[in-house]
Amino acid sequence: MSLAFVSTRGGAPAVGLSAAIAAGLAPDGGLYVPAHRVRADLDALAAAPDLATTTAALLAPLFAGDALAEHLPAIAAAALDFPVPLAPLAGDPDACLVELFHGPTAAFKDVGARFLAQALPRLPGGAGQGTVLVATSGDTGAAVAAACHDVPGLDVVVLYPHGRVSPRQAHQLGAFGGTVRAFAVDGSFDDCQAMAKAAFADAGLRARRPLLSANSICLGRLLPQMGYYTHAAMAWQRDGRGPLNVIVPTGNLGNAVAALMARAMGVPIGTVALACNANATLPEFLAGADYRPRASVATLANAMDVGAPSNIERLRWLQPDADALRAATPAASFDDDAIRAAILAADRRHGLAVCPHTACGLALLERLRAAGDRRPWAVAATAHPAKFESIVEPLLGRAVEVPPALAAVLARPSRHEPLAATAAALRDVLLAGA
Repeated sequence: MSLAFVSTRGGAPAVGLSAAIAAGLAPDGGLYVPAHRVRADLDALAAAPDLATTTAALLAPLFAGDALAEHLPAIAAAALDFPVPLAPLAGDPDACLVELFHGPTAAFKDVGARFLAQALPRLPGGAGQGTVLVATSGDTGAAVAAACHDVPGLDVVVLYPHGRVSPRQAHQLGAFGGTVRAFAVDGSFDDCQAMAKAAFADAGLRARRPLLSANSICLGRLLPQMGYYTHAAMAWQRDGRGPLNVIVPTGNLGNAVAALMARAMGVPIGTVALACNANATLPEFLAGADYRPRASVATLANAMDVGAPSNIERLRWLQPDADALRAATPAASFDDDAIRAAILAADRRHGLAVCPHTACGLALLERLRAAGDRRPWAVAATAHPAKFESIVEPLLGRAVEVPPALAAVLARPSRHEPLAATAAALRDVLLAGA
């Protein structure tokens, strides 16, 4: 019997996993979640030798009975063929980085994007064919473009906020060409996200041009991200240590929800702490304020410039009691000055160059240590610092080596198209290509 998936808003019929992945958003505007909680096979996870095997074993109960179940090992093997090592932090034996930037676009988004790109062509009845529409605050778009570029049956439309991503991020977004079009939106990431949501909610548009989601609203992007937290936690446990606590730099909450969902399945993950930039919607809510989405502000950690995080609905689904959620989920906000200080501190204390997002995580670790917290912590290192050389290199006073895969993309010509920050403008673009 297959597991059903339901909307966080409770106003849409339950569907199977394949249908949930194909739809992205539920018809009532909510996000798909499992209809009931399932448990991971910890014995299978303990024996898993690599990220791909770990991810397939973890997700097996969620895929059970679905048409994708038989393809799960192959999907994971093809998508997750790069390492996610635990890198010790010099000077702190109970802390490490989970290095998530060893994929082809040097950011953690490669995990979910590559998994989704392998899953879509395997959806039954051609449901995985169409236009992959993605709003990006920096890294998602490049990962999706790289993963879906020239996949039969797919084309890609990327929306990103003009002038609010790093130069190298912008170059990546426009470097694939062919089946990928990159649009520089005259607005913020929140505008891009609102435009994409409006398109997915437009039944007339979708009837003329089938749309597929590659943002973390889509389970096909979110679920595989549970794998690297699981892989890290099981490696930590194999070394004879207890549950691993994790610090997640986050903006739209997908990465954090992935860690929390893995923990809910029984993976030995302890506290999940959220490190945010000056967009303080989440830290303020988790500190006791009313949830108040607002316009995002531009920061050095641009991939987390989100004022209205979509995955708040899944966070509340995981823990409906607000007081219990706040008690169990610490969060902190760091402005640009704190991010600069954390980049310098990482170099001085640990001999590491880190991206601005990872720096937020390290700043939270330092705050916890200063408060006397001696528990083991892993900080998710979400992107390679070379993607943010215009920020990192002047601070460190030296060049940051560019990974070969990133260098290859940067050597390609890049092109983007301007777009007004309106749903109507996006609708026109999509229908022109229908």
